[in-house]
Amino acid sequence: MIDDETRYRAVDSRDARFDGVFFTAVRTTGIYCRPSCPAVTPKRVNCTFYPTAAAAQGAGYRACRRCRPDSVPGSPEWNHRADLVGRAMRLIGDGVVDREGVAGLATRLGYSSRQLQRQLTAELGAGPLALARAQRAQTARLLLQTTELPVTEVAFAAGFASVRQFNDTVREVYDRTPSGLRTERTVGRRPAAPAGGLSLRLAYRGALDSDHLLDFLALRAVPGVEEVVPGTRPGVRTYRRTLALPYGRGIAEVDGLGAADRPTRGWLDCRLVLADLRDLTTAVHRLRALFDLDADPDAVDGRLGADPVFAAQVLTRPGLRSPGHVDPHELAVRAVLGQQVTVAAARTLAGRLAATYGAALPEPSGGLRLLFPTAAALAGADPADLAMPAARKRALTGLCAALAEGAVRLDPGVDREEAAAELLALPGIGPWTVGYLRMRALADPDVFLPGDIGVRDGLRRLGLPGDAKAAAAAGTAWAPWRSYAVHRLWTAAAATPVTSQASLVTPPVDTRVQETA
Repeated sequence: MIDDETRYRAVDSRDARFDGVFFTAVRTTGIYCRPSCPAVTPKRVNCTFYPTAAAAQGAGYRACRRCRPDSVPGSPEWNHRADLVGRAMRLIGDGVVDREGVAGLATRLGYSSRQLQRQLTAELGAGPLALARAQRAQTARLLLQTTELPVTEVAFAAGFASVRQFNDTVREVYDRTPSGLRTERTVGRRPAAPAGGLSLRLAYRGALDSDHLLDFLALRAVPGVEEVVPGTRPGVRTYRRTLALPYGRGIAEVDGLGAADRPTRGWLDCRLVLADLRDLTTAVHRLRALFDLDADPDAVDGRLGADPVFAAQVLTRPGLRSPGHVDPHELAVRAVLGQQVTVAAARTLAGRLAATYGAALPEPSGGLRLLFPTAAALAGADPADLAMPAARKRALTGLCAALAEGAVRLDPGVDREEAAAELLALPGIGPWTVGYLRMRALADPDVFLPGDIGVRDGLRRLGLPGDAKAAAAAGTAWAPWRSYAVHRLWTAAAATPVTSQASLVTPPVDTRVQETA
């Protein structure tokens, strides 16, 4: 917890590490800013601090047109917390309020709408409707300034129920009409949008090791569903994949950093093609989770770098992230496929299932031609199509049936302990699979996998004992960031040098994973 005096010092020093953690409202100007706003620092007596943009808007403040506080990274607190507020924020970010209303959000969380309103307001200064409204306003600004869509279409694509509500919100939040916001667009600062799509930036804080992210995703890329390819800028790699979204399909492209880009640049370029623009908010939220862009790398690296085991690696590779996923059901299937086999073998199995049971795109896009099959489709898969031992076949089809029926939930608002217990109750699902899913599907920052062969190999390479018991003991020192320690150990096990951003590299090591039942 930080107090107001600490917040003001962050504002006075324009400390970007606090962007998204809190917002500064200035009484004399009537605007609210991110802490790193380049404007003249206001006097302390004129500053009020809010935990969310929605709270500042609810108090009558408008978004600063200079620092764009609505486009900051999400707070790492809401991203990782496992309590009601953290779970609610993740579901709101995924667009649940827009699709299902506050009642639907409350039902997913197991609380009444009144209880939910009270807890969110007490901690965040705004209820679920206000939080969703602030998110819709940011989506509307993005569409107005990056597309040529008619204003009426922007209103409904951003999630507003009426054009009047859209106009009133934009005027209140930005002190501009929608047409006025559109005229403020910047030209030439972003790569051109793909045909029928849009271009945007995914903000992050601190340093980002995009080589690690792209190496990790490239090694596991399912043929036809995802790929890592040379980017449009020299020396840049691009991750591309298909997306199954609430209203339709999509294709996403995210560029890594180039050789000349600073790790602390603050954003990744992204391009989206969506069948239905109402999926924009959800698509962005899921990509942010995939790349772990709401993390606080200074806190993580500060903890891990203080240990001699990781000190040198943190110094040479700051900003290592713990990748999430865009679809927890897909990840669950792939986790079972990865039991007791190499990463390459699991990727091959996933590719075969996608080719057999996945929905084809109307038109291929590069190497992308498929959506990953749904849990319902795989629950009824022909056993002959599952090239794996009988026990793992039963584990896969049982898991898919439980996901399809809702007996096991892995959505962003699920209670992690309940989900873990439900998964462990399924035949063939052991601690490694549950831990892997907690780490990637449920954004748990403090998962350790002592039985994983890659973790144990990494420990040995760093001079520590590599047996499972010793690994578990070593991991206690890295709480509450053990998920990040796992990725650093996997990096050490692969012994991959810091690759040039200019090269298209697939890591040479296939790390085996160990299911410890």
